[in-house]
Order: sequence, then structure tokens, then C-alpha cells
Amino acid sequence: MTDAPKSHGRLSIRPSLKPRELMAEPQVQGAWTARIVTLFPEAFPGILGLSLTGKALSQGLWNLQTIPLRDFGVGRHRNVDDTPAGGGAGMVIRADVMDAALREAGPGLPVVYMSPRGKPLTQARARALAQGPGVTLICGRFEGVDQRVLDAHDVEEISIGDYVLTGGEIAAQVLIDATVRLIPRVLGNQDSLAEESFSIGNRGLLEAPQFTKPALWDGREIPPVLLSGNHAAIADWRGREAERLTKERRPDLWRAHAETSVDPAKDRQRSGASDQSRNHREQP
Repeated sequence: MTDAPKSHGRLSIRPSLKPRELMAEPQVQGAWTARIVTLFPEAFPGILGLSLTGKALSQGLWNLQTIPLRDFGVGRHRNVDDTPAGGGAGMVIRADVMDAALREAGPGLPVVYMSPRGKPLTQARARALAQGPGVTLICGRFEGVDQRVLDAHDVEEISIGDYVLTGGEIAAQVLIDATVRLIPRVLGNQDSLAEESFSIGNRGLLEAPQFTKPALWDGREIPPVLLSGNHAAIADWRGREAERLTKERRPDLWRAHAETSVDPAKDRQRSGASDQSRNHREQP
């Protein structure tokens, strides 16, 4: 028999002698839910409890549950790992221990393992997760998790970059932050989502440079077009800057953009040529 997952949801005030962190908060039914399987449940909510994500958590716009992996350890010392099959350095999280924790987390949510060998986390993947019911996240430690349990639970592996961390907790918080901010009502101004880097509204490109007051700082001026009040010219400037930065800093994104974009002028030319060809064929 194990304790129920520790949850962090809508805040409520009730008299109790127990410290607040030891009490399970009520979950908001139907809200987007993050379930975290971790050896360090005290790492959550962490930064997620601050700013917009923290406010949204307290308002019940999303739920956070932690499933302490140690609760499912074996033996007197509740061991969760063992030596790797075939030898080698380090330890590996046992399949039976992780399986028990995932069964405690329950079904209904996609399961993601934060791993450097996974597919890169993208804005598109975060957007897809935000549109679903939530996610169960595995925070790895040591040399990783027994592959058999990953296969048995059809676990998706996601990476936040080409580097290795000591554990998956930070990576899990990155994925949650990137996803939760896309949930309706979490951001005060939803229009800002359409103009930021990787967004559909910004054509998947990097965001153009941003400026604010003072207009002159340290001998540097805000680009005059941004102060012109000409919204069409401002939009054109931002579009060109987004293209310039993407070409310079992320040629991979630029190539992908170029492959999927259609030049309106060329498209009209092709359409005109097709019309001429069709008219020629239709002549008696």
C-alpha cells in the first residue's frame, strides 16, 4: 500500500496543524494535468509555482501531481535501481519499480521520458500536448531506465537539448512550462503567442528584436520604423528581421521554412502559365 500521489492544484484555506506541503491539494476535474514520476517530488512545483504558471496552478487552470518513485522501491531500503545488464558504470532504474509507479499514475495520459536520446522538444509538440488532457512525465536518474518498461508502456522520449543533466526534473519543468503557457487563459495576452519564435503566426521563424523606452539609450536608438505608427511598415520590418535572424542563427529552421513556403509572385506566374497552357490546349 502506498501513499497517494502528492498533488499541487487549486489552493484552498482550511484549518490544520499539518504543514501545507504535506497536504494533498484538490485536483480540478477536466484541467490539463501533469503527473511526474520522480525520486525528488520536493523539486516540484519549483519555478512552475511562480509567475504565470504558478498563478494558473493556483487558479486551477492546470493540475500537478507527483508520484514519488522511492515509494515503489524493493527491499528494506526501497532500492529503485540495480547494476546494468552486461556490465558497465552506473546504475539503471528497475523495470518493475518504474512499472509500479506508472500504474499508480494511472492511464489516460501520454507518457513521456525526458531523455537526451529523445526527439527534440519543439513548439509544435508543446502545442499538441497543450491541446490534450495532460502528460505523465518520467524523470530519469543514474544511467537511465530499463528499456523493457519504456517499451511496455509505449513511452515517448523527448530531449530538451544535446547535453546530459544529472536528472530529468529540470527537463520536465521545461516541458511543462512550454506547454502550460499555451493553455487558454494562462497568459494575460494570448495574442503574444502568435508573434513569438516558432509560432504559426510568425511562420515558424525566430522572433524579431524587441525594444522599449527610453527611445535613446547609451547612444543607441530604437529603429525609427517602430516609432512611426505605420503598422504595415512595422509588420514588414518585423517580418524581414525574423527572416534575417533565422537565416543567420538557425539555418535549419530557414531551410524548413523555405521548403514549405510559396512565393506569391512565383505562384501567380505558375498559375498564369498554367492558364495559358490550358487555353492553348483548348483551342481548336
